[in-house]
Amino acid sequence: MPDSSGASWLGRGKLVLGMIHLPPLPGTPYHDGGGVEPIVERAVACARALVDGGADGCLIQTVDRVYAAGTDSDPARIAAMALITRAVVETAGPEFRIGAQLMRNAVQASLAVTQVAGGHFTRVGALVGATMTAGGLMQGDPLAVAEYRNKIGAHGIALIAEIESMHFSWFGGGRTVAEVAATAWQAGADAVSLCHRDDDITLGMIAAVRAACPGLPVILAGHTHHGNAARMLGSAEGADGAFVGTCLESGGWGGVIDKDKVAAYVDIVRSAQR
Repeated sequence: MPDSSGASWLGRGKLVLGMIHLPPLPGTPYHDGGGVEPIVERAVACARALVDGGADGCLIQTVDRVYAAGTDSDPARIAAMALITRAVVETAGPEFRIGAQLMRNAVQASLAVTQVAGGHFTRVGALVGATMTAGGLMQGDPLAVAEYRNKIGAHGIALIAEIESMHFSWFGGGRTVAEVAATAWQAGADAVSLCHRDDDITLGMIAAVRAACPGLPVILAGHTHHGNAARMLGSAEGADGAFVGTCLESGGWGGVIDKDKVAAYVDIVRSAQR
């Protein structure tokens, strides 16, 4: 197995990573035509709420309603994402861990944005294997990702590979989540992300991955909230970090992040670790 030195980006303890969900960007069919500046301002406001609430970082993620199953991304969309990510980097400060992900699986574009804008990681929808999406079969290409990561000198940008979640499930079956994790780790993942609506199933998957891949960080891909944060993230059997979205947003999914909701979530996690 690879060593776990690439996971140094985790830094300090269990990570609370807020989701900054972006409205459709320029270059996508559902963009409202209003330009990128209001989107930048909204993302910066969300980042400030996360910082002030005590979160460890964020994942800036495109929400464009419809997606290609391949790895291409419109140039205007990439440019907008770079502007947004850089604005968040400049707002949040050096200790805040920032990721960028152009959905569904524009990995090279996500790596480029994160590297150029000064971020720390990206989440990969399909690094290995394949999964079915509304836009068709989304296939991983770990060799192309590794070659591009090397080409732009982005070895310092951590790759968090989805291995079982609302965004990825190994197409065709026949592989356990631990086997998928091991394959992703071998292909260059610095961490993996997973989740299930059933907390017990999620904890079982975390245990299986840790048994198969000692030292590989496991991040919750979703389904975490104030009610289960202590168990799913604060406890010893819980994950090493979590992408936290809906429960931190005003009015539910897609809303602006609320500082008080962030602070309450962080306090639950930190208190459970004492």
